[in-house]
Amino acid sequence: MKGTIAAAAVAAFAGAANASHGHRHAHELFAAKRAQTGDVCVPGCTTIWSTVTGEPTWVPAPPPVTSAAPVAPTTAPAQPTTETQAPSTSEVIVVPVPTPTPVSFSTPGTYTIPATTITLTESTTVCGATSTAVPPGTHTVGGVTTIVETATTVTCPVATVSTSGTVVTSVIVQTTYVCPAAGTYTIAPITTTVPESTVIVYPVPTSYAPGTYTAPQKVVTVTETDYVTWCPFESSGLPTTQPAPTPTPAPASYPPPAAAKPSSSAPVYVPPPVVPKPKPSQAAPKPKPQAPSGGLSGSNDHYGITYTPYEPTTGDCKGASEVEKDISDLKNAGFQVIRVYSTDCNTLENVGGAAKKYGLDLILGVFVKGDGCSYDTPDIKSQVDAISAWAQWDIVKLIVVGNEAIMNSYCSATQLASLITTVKGKCSGYSGPYTISETLNIWQQPAVSSAICPVVDVAGANIHPYFNTATPASSAGDFVAGQLELLNKVCSGKEAINLECGWPKQGSCNGAACPGHSEQTTAIQSIREKCGDKTVFFSFDDDMWKQPGPLGCEQSWGVAAAFSISGIY
Repeated sequence: MKGTIAAAAVAAFAGAANASHGHRHAHELFAAKRAQTGDVCVPGCTTIWSTVTGEPTWVPAPPPVTSAAPVAPTTAPAQPTTETQAPSTSEVIVVPVPTPTPVSFSTPGTYTIPATTITLTESTTVCGATSTAVPPGTHTVGGVTTIVETATTVTCPVATVSTSGTVVTSVIVQTTYVCPAAGTYTIAPITTTVPESTVIVYPVPTSYAPGTYTAPQKVVTVTETDYVTWCPFESSGLPTTQPAPTPTPAPASYPPPAAAKPSSSAPVYVPPPVVPKPKPSQAAPKPKPQAPSGGLSGSNDHYGITYTPYEPTTGDCKGASEVEKDISDLKNAGFQVIRVYSTDCNTLENVGGAAKKYGLDLILGVFVKGDGCSYDTPDIKSQVDAISAWAQWDIVKLIVVGNEAIMNSYCSATQLASLITTVKGKCSGYSGPYTISETLNIWQQPAVSSAICPVVDVAGANIHPYFNTATPASSAGDFVAGQLELLNKVCSGKEAINLECGWPKQGSCNGAACPGHSEQTTAIQSIREKCGDKTVFFSFDDDMWKQPGPLGCEQSWGVAAAFSISGIY
């Protein structure tokens, strides 16, 4: 079961070629299947979006939310804040947000930067900053891109810049935009002209979910003048049905901040050469239930496998006895966790029941498709409610909200972050980790990582070496290991896991990546040797009911035979 995937642009990072491909998930093609109709239609269709040009129609919005954060990072040690204009008075309410704080040092030495803790009691959207390298000329950057299927009105926060004299600040404006017809629209982009190659820094909306964020104490040894370091915040517990707890005060040596105000303590200078680093007990407490660090890896070279309870040839739902036989085979093959994508075909009851019987854990999924990205979307609501009612949390290792939903433009990063927070509230009995599943290049987008990292515990990606044209089967493990290494750097301090990875047995060569039975065996063995303990292999069965796809490979990803499980295509 797979959605559209674009392999990460690793050329700039790991020396590999960039690639993309277009898989379709069972949930997309079989939406009508759950209604148990007699006929199954597997259409081969192409969606063509019309782009409407011309001046946008703007409707005046309510008073804006602005941010004092500058377009480019500054070296001032003060914490950026959000200023919200009250609708009936001129009073300005200052709300701290957990954006990374720059701290500058004018002279060499060893400095201790105190810990800072911020608690947000409601979702907050502020101006963040991102950048892109551009050649000489006129360029349009930023804005919020949305796709609509009919004429509609879109209300959303957009980031722009405001100039007053010589002072330029970034501004969040809640705006209403009238889309006159179906198409793709970019709302409030910024156009700039540069005389030579340079890096443009521009604002983007950045959202933070309710919770407690901590920038831990940091000891910095400075060996040059005018040195700047950044102090990133880490999420340390998000509320479910209750507001985020007030952080426990730190020891006396680190002045505790007020509940809704970051510490304004200046860095403390300590004469050279070195001051001992603080003991772990001195750091500000960071409560985190069921911390996932090191918890999502196997004790052998094939940690997990994806499983959908569909009959391989017809796509019909398998019966409970068939599912149990499959799960028993996976247990005997040494797998420790099974990833499922949704709740259809009695997945929770049949797959969950068999997993519990045979001592396997589950990675549960909330599948998001193109009909909405909120709990109010009927299909999402039915899945979340079913998981909440099932509540067999003792065998749930991880919950994945959305599979390539951002890449397929089903959700924006902020929408998906909001959905994750809602799912946490609905599944309040579960205290384990959450993540999303996207390709590495999507995770590396600043707007995605800044919105998603604070609300997840793990960075989860679908990593498929076949869709990189420079990767033969024999190098599949090296490619996956390199991608995982890059993924580990996206959400600082949070582990990475490969949630979907395999190699097809049929189809056309994609550059150096050629499908085949022997090639699959070679690729799977390479992945197992390099990073099998952090990989969920795709997939148990072949899916002969799918369309072959552009490369003719979509039906033949079943890896059971590669793990010596007989009776599978």
